[in-house]
Amino acid sequence: MAKKVLITRIIPSIARQLLTKAGFEVTVWEGEGPMTQPQLIERAKKVDALLSLGADKLDKTFFSQCSHLNIIAQFAVGYDNIDVPEATRLGIPVGNTPDVLSEATADVAFGLMIAVSRKMFYLHKTILQGEWKQFEPLKNLGMELTGKTLGIFGFGRIGQVMAQRCMGAYGMQVIYHNRSRNLPAEQKLNARYVSFDELLQQSDVLSVHSVLSAETKGLFNSHAFQKMKPTAIFINTARGGVHNEADLITALQNGIIWGAGLDVTNPEPMQADNPLLAMPQVAVLPHIGSATIEARTGMARLAAENILEFYRHGNVPHCVNPEVLTEKTN
Repeated sequence: MAKKVLITRIIPSIARQLLTKAGFEVTVWEGEGPMTQPQLIERAKKVDALLSLGADKLDKTFFSQCSHLNIIAQFAVGYDNIDVPEATRLGIPVGNTPDVLSEATADVAFGLMIAVSRKMFYLHKTILQGEWKQFEPLKNLGMELTGKTLGIFGFGRIGQVMAQRCMGAYGMQVIYHNRSRNLPAEQKLNARYVSFDELLQQSDVLSVHSVLSAETKGLFNSHAFQKMKPTAIFINTARGGVHNEADLITALQNGIIWGAGLDVTNPEPMQADNPLLAMPQVAVLPHIGSATIEARTGMARLAAENILEFYRHGNVPHCVNPEVLTEKTN
């Protein structure tokens, strides 16, 4: 009997094509927006594998009713929506989709940095509002980025691509803070490992590329912003939960930091009356880091391959809890 797979949103068709060609019975949720958790549980009960998205809440409640699942393949790099310890306890491997969206997400971080430094989003709005009247030498001044210090929080694939962009374009010096030192990347990028406090104190641009975890949730709060330079730009293209948005608003309003560029917000989606949207030195995007044809197609392919390889060879090429696979093969 063919194994059944549920894809929880409409994603690039390559995922369904690969799975169907391999003999899987594939169901795709085609409703508007994500399923409610009861809807998801009801449908997941009827399948063997789940291809999930970040909006799907796969917590203890979910797993208490869907412990039968063979594998979960996440259509994302991040997996903070999944209770991975619970999945591990139940012996369910969880796959994700690294690498294929690194270039696209780094492009967004790089673009936000430039947009903030020159107040681009805000100034575009002034044109729409009919406020562009004449040349004013001391108005609308931004800042240049050449030779500045880039601080990376989370020196993984995306953080390293961001560092390459900034070094190549602006000759920026790179410092970083990570859970552990990345010596090969340090040598490749001439980057310097620093403590978290040093990262805050020394960065002209601080770009967040970490996972959202118990350790990073709300880490960029009033205490962190107060340690940053008053000329610093804060960029977050990782997860909105890494920063405290109320504290960020206060820091910007009071000139504690200079500007912010966000592709992720807290909460998400952001409301249209959020004060950040009216600030000159702020640029906000609606979580489009991976929104390129190439990246989203690659994510769909990797998610499907995680499922295919699991059933073919008991392996998940991109697994966030590989200890489950070790246990299965022992």
